[in-house]
Amino acid sequence: MIAVVYSGSHIADWRLSSKGKTIASFKTSSINPQFNDEKHILQLLNKNINLIHHAEEVKRLYFFSAGASTAELKDLINKSMSAFFKFAKISVEHDMLAAAIACCKNSPGIVCICGSGSNAAWYDGKKLKPNNYGLGYILADEGSANWLGRQLIKAFMNETLPENLKKKFEHRYDADRKTILEKVYRLRQPALFLSSFTDFYTENHADPYIKNKIKQGFELLIDTYLLPLQNEYPGTPVHFTGSVAAIFQEELREATAAAGIEAGNIIREPINNLLTYYSNKN
Repeated sequence: MIAVVYSGSHIADWRLSSKGKTIASFKTSSINPQFNDEKHILQLLNKNINLIHHAEEVKRLYFFSAGASTAELKDLINKSMSAFFKFAKISVEHDMLAAAIACCKNSPGIVCICGSGSNAAWYDGKKLKPNNYGLGYILADEGSANWLGRQLIKAFMNETLPENLKKKFEHRYDADRKTILEKVYRLRQPALFLSSFTDFYTENHADPYIKNKIKQGFELLIDTYLLPLQNEYPGTPVHFTGSVAAIFQEELREATAAAGIEAGNIIREPINNLLTYYSNKN
């Protein structure tokens, strides 16, 4: 049996498979080594009945996490998983590699994540080329749910949000300045709060202000990540994963076309493509 896991900022998507047949498909809380220690991860694993029931059957585990950016952080996850999946050979990689495999398999391409956060990289068909992107929710994440959430609450608190949207925002979230600031500056993982406003953008998608913010976000994403990669690898299609890219793909395709970039695959959740890829290898 193999287990394939894609852990984003909010949730971890799990698939357990044996001989090409999916045995279990479920979600858990996100597992991110930048925020979770070994004890927390093991507690989470021991609460899931699917994992408890199949732990000893898993012989290969492919784990991808948004936080697995260094050898030390990968090792933290590896130790936790090894303690739980005692008979499994374990591979821990960054979520960018998961996006690349899901979109490109073994072919080269430029890959961009635009979901809760944002990032991009060149993939040669086997490995990602290191770059200086992926600076996180404070310094980067242009165009992502986190970036969109920041724009919305800043406009609300600065009283620059159009009156019709301000009323909808107040009704939808029953929010005030004090509560918002506490959630941004006192929560352990404020990125989760900042990226939680995608539904507001979806519900008010037709509003010109909202459409313009989505467009601005994608333009920043393109200018910051994609044009430099496109200049280095001209003519290469750019593939996307993530909720924001998938939900607002019409605006995304318009923005990439305006920048002279060909948008290739747009996949909301890479987990099923990953499962197919690794099922074929085992």
